[in-house]
Amino acid sequence: MSSRKFVAASLFLMLLFATAAAQRSSPIKIGNEFFKQQNYQLAIKEYERVSELNRDEFAQAQYNIGVCYYELWRTADAIAFYQRALELKHGEYPLASYALGVAYEDQNDLREAKDAYRSAIKSSHTVYPAALYRLGVTLAKEDDLEAAAEYFRRANKQSGPHSAASHNNLGVMLARMGKLNEAEAQFAEALRLADGRFEDAASNLRLSQRLRLLTENREQTPPFVLIDR
Repeated sequence: MSSRKFVAASLFLMLLFATAAAQRSSPIKIGNEFFKQQNYQLAIKEYERVSELNRDEFAQAQYNIGVCYYELWRTADAIAFYQRALELKHGEYPLASYALGVAYEDQNDLREAKDAYRSAIKSSHTVYPAALYRLGVTLAKEDDLEAAAEYFRRANKQSGPHSAASHNNLGVMLARMGKLNEAEAQFAEALRLADGRFEDAASNLRLSQRLRLLTENREQTPPFVLIDR
């Protein structure tokens, strides 16, 4: 699943657990309906009607506006609204922190992205597998193999739409560290989770197997003899 789809999925997850609030707040409810229809401009207009008097709903509206702007490819505007939502919640808003990390990652600002993902993990008390996964991806982009592998391992402890990709990515980190047997196990698990429909993992598994066989054959080959005369 792409980063952009992860953010949209996160919005709907938030809405699922905020049904009661949505019933009390007509702008939130109507905005959510427009969002589902991908009518983001009208959704924004509804979210803008949410009163500042209810701090929690207002923070939710700011976050939702950010998601709408992100879907409209207005990433800088999305970042501003995610930050506003976080300020209103004193930094304790895992969804907004995660979405902020995705937006910064899109802008190739990996330092800010890592900080945002770590904030999401901390404020969710480490139960945010999508943020663990994205932090692993960000660290992998910086070639920090050990750290990336650790975050993929942590993400793998919790199931979710990230699972197959996370096992595959852990396999890549292990393979790049020369741990081909462990890497193959991760590629195989990624394929299992994807019901065999994961061509990248299948390709990685075949490549890892070939490299391992080449390494094993090379180790079994007698060394060349240098004639010194």
